[in-house]
Amino acid sequence: SLIVLDPHEGHFSGKENDEAFLESTFKENTKMLWIESPTNPMLKLIDIEALANFAQKKNVLVVVDNTFATPILQKPLTLGADLVLHSLSKYVGGHSDTVAGAVVGKGEGLMERLFFNQNSLGQICPPFDSWLLMRSLKTLEIRMKAHCENAQSLALWLEKQDGVERVFYPGLESHSQHELAKKQMPLFGGMLSFYVRGGLEETSQFTKKLKLITLAESLGGVESLVNHPALMTHASIPPEIRQEIGIHDNLLRLSVGIEDIEDLKDDLAQALT
Repeated sequence: SLIVLDPHEGHFSGKENDEAFLESTFKENTKMLWIESPTNPMLKLIDIEALANFAQKKNVLVVVDNTFATPILQKPLTLGADLVLHSLSKYVGGHSDTVAGAVVGKGEGLMERLFFNQNSLGQICPPFDSWLLMRSLKTLEIRMKAHCENAQSLALWLEKQDGVERVFYPGLESHSQHELAKKQMPLFGGMLSFYVRGGLEETSQFTKKLKLITLAESLGGVESLVNHPALMTHASIPPEIRQEIGIHDNLLRLSVGIEDIEDLKDDLAQALT
């Protein structure tokens, strides 16, 4: 049995009923707790350390998808997680030119099992992609600082724009889990989401007017990309569920690149008018 925790429902996001929820969900054959923090696209967080403490009592694995945060901004293993997943195609690669993934873990027994499976199945990264990733690792820290600086600046700026209803970014004091974010992350990432004032038509027109920022599903590259979840990445989710978890027709997810911040603001400003 696998339990996927959903912070949209408040699971281990700093509420008092965290353990009560897990106790009610837990089964005798539960072997793994799987989380993503921050989440895509609503940028919600889970208290990794609290979850790991609970999992240790139950002798189950905690797996964290750490793609948005990267090893620079969040270290789940030090917070008690057993395995950490990274889509290396995103921030670690950083240049939108390779497809790869990684599993990082602790404990000799666990890692031996993973290596055995990898060796048996032949899951290896091609030489050229490996070279690209080694190249990108050299600039990961400095790129993440630039992503975070731009995202923080844009989030604060977007909150003041008449054409924006609400901004979701863990680095904002308005974010419901800002204190948890400060506990788990030194900086708050290059991803933010916001509601455009209006509906589907206004939001679609906004994306078409952008000149510097590209409409695309990917994320984590040095270039800024905007995604319309309701029409793109999350279109397969039934509309009623999208509404329930906040993925409304006027939600946009912005992967903030490392371009000049004033150029990014100018592009967003002209699209909002």
